[in-house]
Amino acid sequence: MSKKARWTTRDIGDQAGRVAVVTGGNSGIGYETVKALAEKGAHVVVAARSAERGQAAVDRVKHDVAGAEVELMLLDLADLDSVRDFARDFQQRYDRLDLLINNAGVMNPPERRETANGFEMQMGTNHLGHFALTLLLMELITKTEGSRVVNVSSSVQNMGQLYIDDLQWEGRDYKGMPAYSASKIANMLFTLELQRRLDVAEAPTITTSAHPGWTATNLQADTPLFRALNPIFAMQPWQGALPTLYAAVAPDARPAAYYGPHGVANMRGYPVANRPAKQSLDTALARELWAKSEELVGVTWPLDQA
Repeated sequence: MSKKARWTTRDIGDQAGRVAVVTGGNSGIGYETVKALAEKGAHVVVAARSAERGQAAVDRVKHDVAGAEVELMLLDLADLDSVRDFARDFQQRYDRLDLLINNAGVMNPPERRETANGFEMQMGTNHLGHFALTLLLMELITKTEGSRVVNVSSSVQNMGQLYIDDLQWEGRDYKGMPAYSASKIANMLFTLELQRRLDVAEAPTITTSAHPGWTATNLQADTPLFRALNPIFAMQPWQGALPTLYAAVAPDARPAAYYGPHGVANMRGYPVANRPAKQSLDTALARELWAKSEELVGVTWPLDQA
């Protein structure tokens, strides 16, 4: 890739007047996404579970970016009541949503844990929480011209498989990384089916997806091997955030596309279109997962039937 082709935050256009929500925006690539959008003039909502960590991130951005319009709203994706409260409060305060960046995640806990609603923690947080949030905000998103939804997945999707009849790992011995991989496949299938429905509704909105390659973040707290190898292989969060930002704002980002680093095995480098795992392209499975997700979270598609 030539130096000229290396897309960075310098290529982000003016975002003044736009409103963005970044889940998990208090750390890692989420924080860098918030900071980059604020630098370009967007009003950014940091959607975080911890009031203390979330406010610290907001304060840090405001310190580093003169005139930054950044605020905290509490959101726990592992609790559907919190998701509903966030969506209600946001729509009472804002009349537009230009960017919904579904970034927050849980990775490889050492044992099977459940969300407040009894879902396996990784599927419940990484997919089902974001699924419910997106649908609850969809009418506002699709009223906003040029809006986008970005689902942050992972190249780890290539290392696993999603079993639609056992999303919660109740019928198998729990394994953390395969469960994480399944949740990241779910992110991609959600992107695929969401774009189909947006097309049917002729909405002025697209959905895209991205992954950060090998980036050092606190998401790897429960994965000792990754932490040990980070000093050798990992990118810093500012660079790991570039595919997300590209998916969110680049004029030539394509609907239902998947962006990640350009280097070997798509682990390092600057954002380009990547190819997701084979299962992530299964349109029939995407529809099946959508129907099951609606049933599990109790939220349905708010636009015309698709």
